[in-house]
Amino acid sequence: MDTHGERRTQGERDAITIEIGYALCSAVFAAAVLFGAVAGPAYLFGPPPGVRSLLVGSGTVLAVVVFLARVVSVLVRFDRGSRSGRPDPTSPDS
Repeated sequence: MDTHGERRTQGERDAITIEIGYALCSAVFAAAVLFGAVAGPAYLFGPPPGVRSLLVGSGTVLAVVVFLARVVSVLVRFDRGSRSGRPDPTSPDS
């Protein structure tokens, strides 16, 4: 049930499932690209161990932050779009 006590249609449930999948896949891609950009030089150029651990640690933290930010932003945008698409049952036009 959604916020108004109505049941979601199968189409709405499918749309939510697809949007969650899209959010996760795009977040994994963005996080992997960012991790590769930050931590990649640590594997390619063989810097001293302190620099290498700094690059890998920074890349990991940034990748996690980007992953979470991407998932949240996609799902919030979807939620806002789906709410505005429904007619208001208390509106005189409905």
